[in-house]
Amino acid sequence: MSRIGKQPVSIPAGIDVSLNGAVLSFKKGNVTKELDTKDFVNIEIKDGQIVFSPKGDDRQSKAFWGTFRSLSQNIIIGLTEGYEKKLEINGVGYRAAVKGNVLELQLGFSHPINYEFPKDVSIAVEKNLITIKGDDKQRIGQIAAEIRGFRPPEPYKGKGVKYADEVIIRKAGKTAGK
Repeated sequence: MSRIGKQPVSIPAGIDVSLNGAVLSFKKGNVTKELDTKDFVNIEIKDGQIVFSPKGDDRQSKAFWGTFRSLSQNIIIGLTEGYEKKLEINGVGYRAAVKGNVLELQLGFSHPINYEFPKDVSIAVEKNLITIKGDDKQRIGQIAAEIRGFRPPEPYKGKGVKYADEVIIRKAGKTAGK
């Protein structure tokens, strides 16, 4: 049994949740998010909560039970609070700047890297810290991973782009032998 799936998702004030067949719609202001459950789980909206249960005893229904509960919880948190990832740039001459909806990165290559990000995501740069904010947890994580992928941190000097809370385990460099 899914311990995550058993927990109901509470609906905060200001968010309208509607169920249309297998599609769960979340709306706050003019932002609408949809979650298509593809008939794997039963969904009930009652007493300001969303309750999920598996459709049958088959393996796939039980697997998606907790997944759809977590996805709906992430949508609600994204619409109320939003998500944020911070990246840190380490290295001499490494820098970043935002120009419109393009993040320009200087990461030690012979050319700058121009990363165009979606309009519903905001990116801010302060010194060597890149802050990515938005309401979709998966999209924020994906954008952060793509930016980090341009120059991942190396283990000898720690140069590159890393998550702000990431710890880089350093390797010992070459030593002069006798």
